[in-house]
Amino acid sequence: MFKRAQRSADKEFTILSRSNQLGWARVGLAVSRKVSPRAVVRNRIKRMVRESFRQHQDQLGGLDLVVIGKPAAAARTRTELTRSLEHHWSRIAKRRRPPGGD
Repeated sequence: MFKRAQRSADKEFTILSRSNQLGWARVGLAVSRKVSPRAVVRNRIKRMVRESFRQHQDQLGGLDLVVIGKPAAAARTRTELTRSLEHHWSRIAKRRRPPGGD
């Protein structure tokens, strides 16, 4: 996945994207203890990413995505994280390669 992946990064997240042959989008999450030592905080971030992905999944069709959380995400509000993710989704959708264009 990491080889030949396109990156979208800011202070809260790095998102790697790569086209797949399936025609629908898939997401993987990596939110480690470096983001926050508290599991409740890491789980909140992961829930927010999954929900945001679900809402934008139609515009991300044909992509495999890995969302990597950064420590700054733990200190952000729900609104700030949502805004960050929406910015990433729109950026990734604009750069999206046609399906099968690996």
